[in-house]
Amino acid sequence: MSPKVVLTGGGSGGHIMPILSVAAALKRRDPKLQLIYVGKKGDSFADIPAHDSHIDKVFAVRAGKLRRFHNGRMKQLLDIATMAQNIRDGFYVIIGVYQSWRLMTRIKPALVFSRGGFVSVPVAIGAKLQHIPYITHDSDLIPSLANRLIAPWARYHAVAFDAGDYPYPPDKTVTTGIPVNTNFKPVTENLRKKYRQQIGIPPQAKMLFIIGGSLGSQDVNAVVADSVAQLINEFHDLYVVHVAGRGNEMALGATYDTSVTDRHLRQRIMIHDYINDVYLYSGAADLVICRAGATNLAEFSIQGKACIVLPSSFLAAGHQLKNAEYLKGKGAAIILTAEELTKDSKRLMRHIEHLLQHPEECNKLGRNFACLAQPDAADQIAQLILGQL
Repeated sequence: MSPKVVLTGGGSGGHIMPILSVAAALKRRDPKLQLIYVGKKGDSFADIPAHDSHIDKVFAVRAGKLRRFHNGRMKQLLDIATMAQNIRDGFYVIIGVYQSWRLMTRIKPALVFSRGGFVSVPVAIGAKLQHIPYITHDSDLIPSLANRLIAPWARYHAVAFDAGDYPYPPDKTVTTGIPVNTNFKPVTENLRKKYRQQIGIPPQAKMLFIIGGSLGSQDVNAVVADSVAQLINEFHDLYVVHVAGRGNEMALGATYDTSVTDRHLRQRIMIHDYINDVYLYSGAADLVICRAGATNLAEFSIQGKACIVLPSSFLAAGHQLKNAEYLKGKGAAIILTAEELTKDSKRLMRHIEHLLQHPEECNKLGRNFACLAQPDAADQIAQLILGQL
């Protein structure tokens, strides 16, 4: 019988897409391998692995998260509603551990790969109770709380950056990079034109691609929409593709409808709630505006795209700020914090204007970013997993 491997993690596309990249790499090496995805019950992104050709079976267990805040917002933990949610989710974790233990008994995998996300905790503990080894993976410079909780019993820790930057035992820590879909590749001028043809953007136009992560970001949507409304008037050949995040498309569309009343100008602003083929749009763009989520950054570095990065300042442990700080130190992206944008609301627009008017600076940013790319990360992780079977 072919070995079975459980892949777990979820809560956002930033967790699920790397899992699917690893799944594809595993199947390339051993097509007979049985890959089973275990996600969180009720996850809004559960449809993605369920429809992936490399995943053989999908299961869901209960999971809970600890709601934490960065940058002085710990006081919000005293909020009654937040406390109630944390207490409720504590029981969800207990239920999830029991469900995971039963699931491991039933499917008997040879190994579990944990990408992080709060569903990883009950799944990894259930595996530990069944004496099933597991490997964790961290994309950010700051390890996720989920992976820190299950770290003591992990066989290996795959990490995105230098192994010495992580609080794991050196002999169990392996630098692999961040696994991304093989559709992300260095973008040549011919490939950029091909992508534009596929998405209906004129080859000689200027294009801005905006994405706030798979869940979207209302903060990013608001600050960027204000700039786009002015830029679309200023640049007669500018096209904008804005990924709003699931559930945000209608509200963002209404914002643009109000701020851009000229019908012809409004037609050059395209809004999506979520897209599977991000590589097409980012590859076609002259400039990308994004959060500092590790997966998107890894994808855009492989493409060598010029990026303006707007890190979230309130996510737990400040991992996006740390990611952005690393990029800034390498001269690989323009970094604008929430504090900077609050002090000067026009700062983002000035940066976009400057880069669109000076393509040589866009190209330089893209080249610097490409130097950080690790395109073989999924293969390295697959090799690590297969070495344990």
